[in-house]
Amino acid sequence: MTKKINLFANLKSDFASGLVVFLVALPLCLGIAMASGAPLFSGIISGIIGGIVVGYLSKSHLSVSGPAAGLTAIVLTAISDLGAFDVFLTAVFIAGLIQLTLGFIKAGTISNYFPSNVIEGMLAGIGIIIIMKQLPHAFGYDSDFEGDQSFLQIDGNNTFQALLGIFNYIELGAIIITVVSLLIMIAWDKVSFLKKLKLIPGALVAVMIGILINEFFISTGSSLAINKEHLVSLPVPTTLEEFKQIIVVPNFAGITNPKVWIVGLTIAIVASIETLLCIEASDRMDVQKRYTNTNTELKAQGIGNLISSLLGGLPMTSVVVRTSANNNAGAKSKMSAIIHGVLLLISVLAIPIILNKIPLATLAAILLMVGYKLAKPSTFKHFWEKGKYQFVPFIATLSAVVLTDLLKGVMLGIVISVIFILRGNLKRAYYFRKEEYADGDIIHIDLAQEVSFLNKAAIKLTLNHIPENSRVIINAHDTVYIAHDILDLIHEFKTIRAKEENIKVKLKGFKKAYQLDNTDDSPNQVSFEHHYDAAKRKMVKKEIISEDFFD
Repeated sequence: MTKKINLFANLKSDFASGLVVFLVALPLCLGIAMASGAPLFSGIISGIIGGIVVGYLSKSHLSVSGPAAGLTAIVLTAISDLGAFDVFLTAVFIAGLIQLTLGFIKAGTISNYFPSNVIEGMLAGIGIIIIMKQLPHAFGYDSDFEGDQSFLQIDGNNTFQALLGIFNYIELGAIIITVVSLLIMIAWDKVSFLKKLKLIPGALVAVMIGILINEFFISTGSSLAINKEHLVSLPVPTTLEEFKQIIVVPNFAGITNPKVWIVGLTIAIVASIETLLCIEASDRMDVQKRYTNTNTELKAQGIGNLISSLLGGLPMTSVVVRTSANNNAGAKSKMSAIIHGVLLLISVLAIPIILNKIPLATLAAILLMVGYKLAKPSTFKHFWEKGKYQFVPFIATLSAVVLTDLLKGVMLGIVISVIFILRGNLKRAYYFRKEEYADGDIIHIDLAQEVSFLNKAAIKLTLNHIPENSRVIINAHDTVYIAHDILDLIHEFKTIRAKEENIKVKLKGFKKAYQLDNTDDSPNQVSFEHHYDAAKRKMVKKEIISEDFFD
């Protein structure tokens, strides 16, 4: 029975962290909507639903959902191809239904197969991306939209070129605000009496001081004043009619269009994979080491996308940047994500004018702190010390995430991890040693606990290199199961090649190997706990293998 969560048990810390996530999420929602070619409020709507609805339904304690940069290119292309935003919303509705179905068929369990070094590499890569993308904002040079994570930018440049461009557009006022904001947040974490003020997050103090500094620059007519394009830019509806225009409903007439279904399926697959990756990452961040039911998460995301589409919002996923900010701000439960959604709702209705005074430089400082904590030097040192089989997939994932995107980076990391696993598996299939004697060699091959079809190539190569006139002892005393392919290989070696080349073969412990294994679920492995005698008689009768195989 699932333990009921008390959402108000950690309200003090959750409110503070929810406030920080709200400050981070607001410009991200707007920036992603702008880059997607969608109405600006569609990003805010998605953030509100992701916080309140998905936050409530999810079992994750730290994950925060909202519009994702990883879907930007898909959304931009889809809106153009489908010809209208309301038709696109129908595709989002379909995506929600597909995600809901994936949750019910328990597709979320795929997340259990993401290697930890790949997840850590993804997080470190995201951290480096955050730092590189926020440095221009910290210097007052905003060349790309807030929330962009792509190496190749919409303007044709790449992230490195944008960093070099900083030096041509330095705004001293933005730098002052960034430095002051960073100092405030560092002091909030380090100074003992400030650490006690947990209800007031350092990020909020930094935002307030950033606003006051810029307002001082403006009031004194200083050249250090930050221009409007370097401030948060939330649309300010002034009439009821303008508010009504915010809500766009899906045009379900497009449901017969095959393109709509293709877009819906694409969004569902990409959003689900990104969500599962983020959930794995958030569980690794959790100091209490709580684990999330990923099937429930897919259902929550599906419901969230259904509601978002009906209200005119963008598709959403669980988002690493917001989740990381949530964790770093000290969140204890999913109440933090819900509070961030409520604050987004209140902000668009009540205080858009105040929010539009926030310098992007202050928000850049908050995200720089998040990026550093994701890509700390100690993380690199940790995987380096673990050896190449851990470090190479980690660094490959990190590099690919930075230079391509999250999904491609993770796929590369998984492929490299699988290759390393196969290599390690081949090497550990058996222990080989050779002893010389007068008339030839005594060769010992001690099989490992598990000998699968993956070991066939290595064992075959070893048997092929055994010289004439040798004595071979193949020992399976410690083996739990042996694949049929390996049995056939050993049988062929013993009955054909060994006789031709005067190789004497002794098989030891194979009976024990079968007795140890009591799972007969796989067609690729042999298991004879209950039917050993019958199987033995059948194999000998058919001359599959000789009687002395069962010594």
